[in-house]
Amino acid sequence: MRDRFEDSTALLDDPPALRARAARDGYLFFRRLLPAEALLAVRADLLDIVRRHGWLAPTADPLEGRIDASALSAVPEAQMRTDIGVSSAAYDDVQRTESVHRLPHHPKLLALYRALFGGEVLVHARHIVRLITPHPSVYPTPQHQDFPLIQGTANTWTCWFPVGACPMTLGSLMVLRGSHRLGYLPIEPAKGAGGIAAQTCRGEVDWVDGDFELGDVLTFSAYMVHRAKRCRFKDRIRLSFDVRYQALAEPVEQRSLLPHCELTWEQVYADWRSDALKYYWTDLPLQLVPFDDTLLQPSRRIC
Repeated sequence: MRDRFEDSTALLDDPPALRARAARDGYLFFRRLLPAEALLAVRADLLDIVRRHGWLAPTADPLEGRIDASALSAVPEAQMRTDIGVSSAAYDDVQRTESVHRLPHHPKLLALYRALFGGEVLVHARHIVRLITPHPSVYPTPQHQDFPLIQGTANTWTCWFPVGACPMTLGSLMVLRGSHRLGYLPIEPAKGAGGIAAQTCRGEVDWVDGDFELGDVLTFSAYMVHRAKRCRFKDRIRLSFDVRYQALAEPVEQRSLLPHCELTWEQVYADWRSDALKYYWTDLPLQLVPFDDTLLQPSRRIC
């Protein structure tokens, strides 16, 4: 039987032990780190967007997340954000949503990464929100490392959490424990979010997974190999966040400060009620570096 995630919640008050486990495994998992009320508020906002676009199935509980799969499947592939799970128009609405950009700055998350990095933290502005659906153009995220896609410092960590309960049958994430110690792995083209797959060798099979309850958080190194499980449901939507954090003093790739869509920040901010998080990174002493396209060139790994 495959191992389940090891809960690191008890280490939050012991930063040296937290960093030691992170160095050993390349990932950290926390039970109910985020409060339910904060997540359910964002879930309501996201499912309201799904409803406005005509894909939410009528149920007694609007937060259940059941969708009208036939209505969604009628959306042409050319209009889809296949890496996200819904149309580009719907995803633009997601990125305009103020609560989506506020949640990654939750004090519980900032405290976690201050402990992990031992200093001040930069929250990347480019938040990815996935609304994974059974649309025919959507494939599970293949095994990959985040570093070729986000670059900057290799000490960037991804924070992945579902916005709602997410059992493995709904398509939760799994990680290849210890794979961060392999460094950058050659890639090959693949279907699914990111469009690349990391090449692993025989024997690199120490996959770890588990069910996610509301509020659970998984975080991992930029070199950690990870992938999504396939959702077994034909009428459910999986809502989840990919947020990146790094030490403020380390370099950041400049595209990490752009919206995760074709909108400008002015368009994203148009209907916000608060100015507190607008352009929050502009007053920070950032070391910006350019994107290196050579890291996305396929090559063969010698095992």
